[in-house]
Amino acid sequence: MTSPLMAALEVFEAAEANLIKLERLWEEIQLLIPTGIAFGESPEYEDRCRSMTTVLAALPKLAGWKPSISPPDLNDVAQNRFDAIESGDPTAQLHIENWIAEPGRDIREYRFRFNQKRRELVRDTLVELIDSVDAAIREMRRAIGGAEPNAKVELKRWEELKSLLDQIKVLLGSSIPQPAYWSVLARHLHFGMVCDFDDIEKNDWPMVKKELRQGLYGENEPLPVEVEDLASLVAAKPRGAVTMQLDWRRLNAEDFERLVFTLISNEPGYENPEWLLRTNAPDRGRDLSVMRIVIDGLAGTLRLRVVIQCKHWLAQSISLPDVSSAKEQMALWTDPRVDVLVFATSGRFTADAVQWVEKHNSSGHAPRVEIWPESHLERLLAARPALIAEFKLR
Repeated sequence: MTSPLMAALEVFEAAEANLIKLERLWEEIQLLIPTGIAFGESPEYEDRCRSMTTVLAALPKLAGWKPSISPPDLNDVAQNRFDAIESGDPTAQLHIENWIAEPGRDIREYRFRFNQKRRELVRDTLVELIDSVDAAIREMRRAIGGAEPNAKVELKRWEELKSLLDQIKVLLGSSIPQPAYWSVLARHLHFGMVCDFDDIEKNDWPMVKKELRQGLYGENEPLPVEVEDLASLVAAKPRGAVTMQLDWRRLNAEDFERLVFTLISNEPGYENPEWLLRTNAPDRGRDLSVMRIVIDGLAGTLRLRVVIQCKHWLAQSISLPDVSSAKEQMALWTDPRVDVLVFATSGRFTADAVQWVEKHNSSGHAPRVEIWPESHLERLLAARPALIAEFKLR
């Protein structure tokens, strides 16, 4: 039975097929428009125009809009060009050429809006698939252990990994660019040796995942700004108190995790961020994972695995039992080991919890525990105002 998502994708596929036909017809029509002044008829041009009108009628609207265009009549083109030359006004000639090219601009506008809507359609599912690939790779690493590099990977999870990546490829379509490392990852999947899995885990998938997330959230998509001219704000010479406090109530638990994930994803010195399990899952205290890269000019590069537990708690502070029990749960983890456990919260920590963390870290026992209360996050975000705006925290 076809899922609602696949049914929606099929509609988008049909719409894109018509859009591609429309784009091709316009290219052919442009080639049939004379470059100079030429009166007369062109049956081939007329046929292309009729086909374009038919295809355009089959295009669905996007948020209530679609192009309302028709190719120019060739005799009208010739007459307008003649009149523009006779007038001796160069801007008149430019106006005519812009008028001729107008259908192409509307078609490109439709393509832009189409890609935006398709990304919006697949976004949540693609995020879930990325998380599932992360989970599959972790499970396979535990199962493979220290197997010989030239051994064949004989795991059910290997086929499941292929299926997950196939689903991702379907969701990408043409609206999200295929990552540069995709073909390399596919080649390693095909050969299926332990050494291929090593490459997928360490290089291919982290690079692919980074590009997927960049394409998914459209770095060029704008946020609404309520002022037409920023100079008007400066001219008003506003004065008043400056506060770092953010409105954490605007976020739900998943939004808070997404904020912290975005923070570690965009920060230099952090690699291969993972959203380990769904929000509020029985996750043994784990939410996000990332590799922290520490570069020492004398000792070399140190890679630390950091697990971040996100707690969007507004009405209560994180207590000593919350911190100590989560730290003990790290003992249940298998390789790779956890070097740093971070508690990130939109609230605060009790005094007992802070004292316990300080005592634990001074003992030198692993993992090191870091606490990121709201005040710490607010300082981090103060230097990253774009994130404050994106998550509507003011």
